[in-house]
Amino acid sequence: MSSTPHPTLAKVWLIAGTTGIAAATAALAARDGISICLAGRTLDHGEELRDRLRDSGATCEFVKADLTEPDAAARIVGSAVQAFGRIDAAFNVAGISGRKFGDGPVHECTPEGWDAVMDTNARGQFLLCGAILRQMLAQPVGPNGLRGTILNMASVLAWSPSPRYFATHAYAASKAAILGFSRAMAAHYAPHKIRINAIAPALVRTPMSQRAQQDPRILGFLETKQPLVGDFLEADQVARAAMFLLGDDSAAITGDVLTVDGGWCVSEGQAVPE
Repeated sequence: MSSTPHPTLAKVWLIAGTTGIAAATAALAARDGISICLAGRTLDHGEELRDRLRDSGATCEFVKADLTEPDAAARIVGSAVQAFGRIDAAFNVAGISGRKFGDGPVHECTPEGWDAVMDTNARGQFLLCGAILRQMLAQPVGPNGLRGTILNMASVLAWSPSPRYFATHAYAASKAAILGFSRAMAAHYAPHKIRINAIAPALVRTPMSQRAQQDPRILGFLETKQPLVGDFLEADQVARAAMFLLGDDSAAITGDVLTVDGGWCVSEGQAVPE
């Protein structure tokens, strides 16, 4: 990380995550001249994305950190502030699908699977939000009238389940927790000129969904479950919605959830024969 702060930079975004939706959002933000601090636990992914953004002319730093570790959130925020002077917006994208850890229907879900998913998806966002909010509360109001903006990553599975293909109940619980958590924070911090929203995608083509992308039954299911696209959503489609919630065009919006689902929540979807 650079040791020289840059307080004159107009916009600084912290993005937790280095692939999929996080990478797509970082690329769009870089085109808008936003300075970016990336955080992620995989060194190769983080350095590759950082270097790619720098090659495009962006100002970008990367912090290797695992949010399940106790000091990671404070270290991420401290590094961003050291490099750029403040944090105007933060996007908590990082998360896992816990199937390989033992997530599944409740009668089959293991305690280890539950803990792994909740630790990464819910506890990780809690810890990072806490560190970000301590920084935002300490920094002056910006030219847009705000101290900062936080966008948390939820999922349509928090309230629109798919029992045949996505019976991962710890994952659904972790994303539902994020919705309640985000709304409660929004109410508390609005008087401090800090806004908090959530974004809830359906099935997106990312590294995390690779198993589903190779399943012909799920591909057939998405033709009617996500009829606006008839397939997986692309990460860029979610990133463009995130850009709105992170940017000044949504400066009067807080405590909201934006669903980006290709029609998932209003479509029954047809099961594909086994």
